[in-house]
Amino acid sequence: MIGTSALSNRIEPGSSPLVTGTTPLHFVNGLPPALLVLLSIVSIQISSALATFLFADLGPVGTTACSTLFAAIALTVMSRPRLDGRLRRHAGLLLIFGLTETCLALPFFLSLQYIPLGIASTISFCGPLALAVLTSRRPIDFLWIAVALTGVGLMTPTVGSHLHPLGLMLAALSAVAWAVFVLLVQRLGRVFSGNDGLTFGMWSACLFLLPLAIGEAATGEGATGLGGLLQPAHHGFAMVIGLLGAAAVALLNVVLPLSLEFKALQRMSARSYGILMTVEPAIGAVIGLIWLGQGIDLRTSLAICCVTAAALGVTLTDKHAN
Repeated sequence: MIGTSALSNRIEPGSSPLVTGTTPLHFVNGLPPALLVLLSIVSIQISSALATFLFADLGPVGTTACSTLFAAIALTVMSRPRLDGRLRRHAGLLLIFGLTETCLALPFFLSLQYIPLGIASTISFCGPLALAVLTSRRPIDFLWIAVALTGVGLMTPTVGSHLHPLGLMLAALSAVAWAVFVLLVQRLGRVFSGNDGLTFGMWSACLFLLPLAIGEAATGEGATGLGGLLQPAHHGFAMVIGLLGAAAVALLNVVLPLSLEFKALQRMSARSYGILMTVEPAIGAVIGLIWLGQGIDLRTSLAICCVTAAALGVTLTDKHAN
């Protein structure tokens, strides 16, 4: 559940977004930027579906904590951040970023226990979508935003029907955190070079998540919780599978999308990226159908048409996208 775009500004090649430098995915250089964003979204949604299979052993908090820890380790190995005075000067910013990342990822994973993946993705997406609305200037942008909002509305059934209120509230908290996350990305990009800001921020998130995971393990029942892996029944193969699953979630949720979105943002406007992200709820519904058996009804099908049309429209009308 990360997004590397500063939605309110165009990111030029010479600017300083959160991710700069090189990416290990050199083979993606020739792909259209819109396709890179779509691949990033698919990767994130698959990671969310995969995470639900880990809840029984790791617990939602344990899954989030382990995947965040693996992501921090992977980013550290990839970017080799410089440990210097920036950490002391901007410690407060990094702590706020870590707390925001925690409030983005953890409530989203928790919401998947109560509501379908497509609905959770729809609600959480309202955060960056709101920023796209507030920062739009051209009339054509409002047209595509209106189409996207129609899709979002169609994908969100009436509250109080078959959707658990707690799941809706958790997804809404993730939406607020996602909007704040986007704003913090801009600030981090100005004070840290390369992937340093994100790397330090993920370690900061671990500081918030690991105590919560330990608490979940202490109060969990049976094998639920991070502590379940330490029980004799979960030694050996089961433990390895659980940790490998968390590592896969980290790869699909952070490392791979980071590389794909970095390449895309070099060749498209930040606003176009933000509106193109409206495809995420639709892809979440499709992944939920394929991986989790969560059916797609007529309303959801219409929503998929709306968000796909919005994504296509913004791609065709954006002069900056290649």
